[in-house]
Amino acid sequence: MTPLRQRMIEELQRRNYSQATIESYIFSVKDFAEHFHKSPALLGAEEVRQYQLHLMNKKKLAARTVKVRMSALRFFYWKTLNRRDIYFDDLPIPKTPKRLPVVLSPEEVVRLIGAASSLMHRAILILLYATGIRRAELKWLKVGDIDSQRMVIHIEQGKGRRDRDIPMTPIVLELLREYWRHTKSRVYMFPSPLVPEKPISSKTVWNVVHEAAVRAGLTKRIGPHTLRHSFATHHIEGGTDLLVLQSLLGHAELKNTLVYVHLSQRQMRAAVNPLDRLTLQSPAESLQS
Repeated sequence: MTPLRQRMIEELQRRNYSQATIESYIFSVKDFAEHFHKSPALLGAEEVRQYQLHLMNKKKLAARTVKVRMSALRFFYWKTLNRRDIYFDDLPIPKTPKRLPVVLSPEEVVRLIGAASSLMHRAILILLYATGIRRAELKWLKVGDIDSQRMVIHIEQGKGRRDRDIPMTPIVLELLREYWRHTKSRVYMFPSPLVPEKPISSKTVWNVVHEAAVRAGLTKRIGPHTLRHSFATHHIEGGTDLLVLQSLLGHAELKNTLVYVHLSQRQMRAAVNPLDRLTLQSPAESLQS
């Protein structure tokens, strides 16, 4: 690790950034430097502008992803290097389109899990759907976080630096026990195959879901968060209280949970169309009048 990267990590840690954000920011600066084949300390405002255009026009990254990359570079220059010659306020941040997330039907979830190519992949898919945890939360899950006495999975320092417990069903517990007997993981539930003392990468989790979706023949755009969206939507359709769901998902604000009401087909079908309340004349009667 270079001294510059170590310094940035320390500055992020001093400000209590989450491990997931630290990894994202470090990757963003690394990708920026590799794009120009130079140390980021030798680059400036013009290179940042060119890089943003590259992300938007060449790589076609989502607006939210571009925003994260720019935030990482701003932190690097302003906080790590204490350089204020780059005015990030002058860099237009693309607006993020407001789209409803993709949700799988229960039948599609069964097909996805059934397409798992290994016990580890099956465990990952079931955990994502059965708990609604985020990809980073699954990645950092430790063996000691599985509490079989209380039947909960402890999420330590999730998004927003918040701890929470998620109820665990007997099916999930038995699956995790079977998986653990096979792997004998010591620290992390899903350790890196190359460095067992470290967890798998976030990219690995994404690949597990994507590959299962391809094998299952699912044509929707599916990633780890799709299972979280499906978990939440199916909870709403099953009658789970919104405040309970908010706690399960680890949302800081209820408004972030409300989106799943819009995704619930049961809720949508229960809404009475105002046209159905009207007493209309038949077409023949209407034409005669």
